Amino acid sequence: MNRLPITYALALTASVFSAATLAQNHRAWDQANDNAAFKRCATKHPSQAEAKAIERELRALLAAKKPDKPGGGNGNGGGGDDGGGGGGDLPTPSCAAGKTCIGVVFHVVSDGRGNGDVPDASIDAQMQVINAGFSGSGMPYEFDLIKTTRTADRKWYTGCYGRSEQRMKSSLRQGGPDTLNVYSCRPSQGILGFATFPFSYDSQPSLDGVVILDESMPGGTAAPYDEGDTLTHEIGHWLGLYHTFQGGCGNYGGENGDGDSVADTAAEASPASGCPIGRDTCPDDASNDPIFNFMDYTTDACMDRFTVGQTGRTDFFWQGYRSPTP
Repeated sequence: MNRLPITYALALTASVFSAATLAQNHRAWDQANDNAAFKRCATKHPSQAEAKAIERELRALLAAKKPDKPGGGNGNGGGGDDGGGGGGDLPTPSCAAGKTCIGVVFHVVSDGRGNGDVPDASIDAQMQVINAGFSGSGMPYEFDLIKTTRTADRKWYTGCYGRSEQRMKSSLRQGGPDTLNVYSCRPSQGILGFATFPFSYDSQPSLDGVVILDESMPGGTAAPYDEGDTLTHEIGHWLGLYHTFQGGCGNYGGENGDGDSVADTAAEASPASGCPIGRDTCPDDASNDPIFNFMDYTTDACMDRFTVGQTGRTDFFWQGYRSPTP
């Protein structure tokens, strides 16, 4: 894939975030859940200054590539093998005509003692959930499971957030920037999931992908987060979306890195928990909080949609950073 030279540090992992940013993220987790056993998301978001630099980078990439209209690309292709240590050719994903087709490599990581050994039926159910969530909102993406790997490693199973993440991903990840690698395991600190953003790929391709708690998959034990929408939420990040509450009540959906950079998501002061119908934390905004949006922190049963603006936003990131076609 041809890209402009990366002129800004876009490896948005824990190591490049300030202590203040991380502390703010942790407070958000603590406030966001009615079930204190779980923390909805540990994806590391850029600061406002970083987000503005990303916007400049994205605009330059899009201007150079002259992408098709949103949703117009097919996206078929298994990608290269430059993203990790798994290696080998991958099958070409197969999707409905007109869809942006994303191949999924699903890595089941267990402890070798019966914990985490997710059955194929649960993976199939999870694939149905994410495809329903994206297609039901008019998103152009379809996800095709092209490979499943199974690894028994006790340290990786419980250390997939933190101490063992890099080693696990470097050993298992397959495909290029257009291949979605999903890792099911048991993240520490009660975390349900976390993801990398498209703009992180060039600097750290081996870390690209989504990590989810195994029990957050359909039929799991992580109620009320057991219907599979943790993965839907984290794929939203993988496609470039921020949380709906990014920027708080100052989130006006600007195109310069303000808030979540999406005009049709209502402003929201803080993450929502449960399913608080009528919640309005930004009364100066014309709409109630977007509690039904997949990019908030509500329960799986509550979240059920993306917006038109979010669809366009993901397409820009896809064309800029992930599309296998120039």
